[in-house]
Amino acid sequence: MLSRRLLRVKVAKSLYAHLKSGSDNLKASEKNLVESIDKAYDLYFQMMSFVVEVAKYAESRIEWAKQKKLPTYEDLNPNRRFVDNAVIQLIANSDSINDVLAARRLSWVTAPDAAKEVYGRLVESDFYKRYMSAPIVTFTDDRKFVEEFYAWLEQDEALADIVNEMSLLWADDYGFALYLAIRTVQHLKRSHTEVKVLPKFKSDDDLEFAKTLFIKSLVNYDNNQEIVDKYSKNWDVERVVFMDSLIISIAIVELKHFESIPVKVTLDEWIDIAKYYSSPTSSNFVNGVLDKIVADFTADGIINKSGRGLL
Repeated sequence: MLSRRLLRVKVAKSLYAHLKSGSDNLKASEKNLVESIDKAYDLYFQMMSFVVEVAKYAESRIEWAKQKKLPTYEDLNPNRRFVDNAVIQLIANSDSINDVLAARRLSWVTAPDAAKEVYGRLVESDFYKRYMSAPIVTFTDDRKFVEEFYAWLEQDEALADIVNEMSLLWADDYGFALYLAIRTVQHLKRSHTEVKVLPKFKSDDDLEFAKTLFIKSLVNYDNNQEIVDKYSKNWDVERVVFMDSLIISIAIVELKHFESIPVKVTLDEWIDIAKYYSSPTSSNFVNGVLDKIVADFTADGIINKSGRGLL
């Protein structure tokens, strides 16, 4: 399921795109935000299907080898452990996955060499060789192999680049989609006849959270920039990075308008996001400015939190 962290990143990117484009169409930008969230969930299914694509390519290699004029013993008696992996077969035959792939028109047809290239790297990996040479494997071993496959893909920059080229909206979603795939595989059992896919959201109000955060951040952007300017004056910086001020502006909205979200959660989330999406020194700057804002807003009664465990 899509985390609040990912939703916050989507809001920040959508706000950045709206401001940089000079657009005045709030509805269109909100629609683009929702589409980017939907596409992130699509990528989860896209990656779930990828292990099947690689296995299909491996099987095509086996069939090709059998058709040689002078096939070897190994060609005629191949090790089919990977292509017959029980978990991969369960994914391949899953209606819960295939129905979404069909409905959302998701496939690897625009990246026909992706499976071939990954397979070439896969067969050289230690975990693949260990799996293929084991004297015997169980369903648990099959599941562990698929988990390792998705974990291994996290380091595959070439595939990540292919995914990003397939959709601009998938930029930075690759690792998160693989994380969801791993979580899905971890819960599979031999008795299962269907893959239980993860829901899009953990909570029914997650989408509303993202849309409200985006709209309020956009509507209040100019006012919040004045607050950022006020609290960043004493910082020894020549120029406040645009992304830093945007992040602080969104955090201000979350602090003021989302009473059920603890202050600490808001601070931790946006400081971490600043580490990855702004400059190398951004987290310290964002942390320092937000600390001052929280202190003054709390004293002035601007921040009002309700519920158990809220700061």
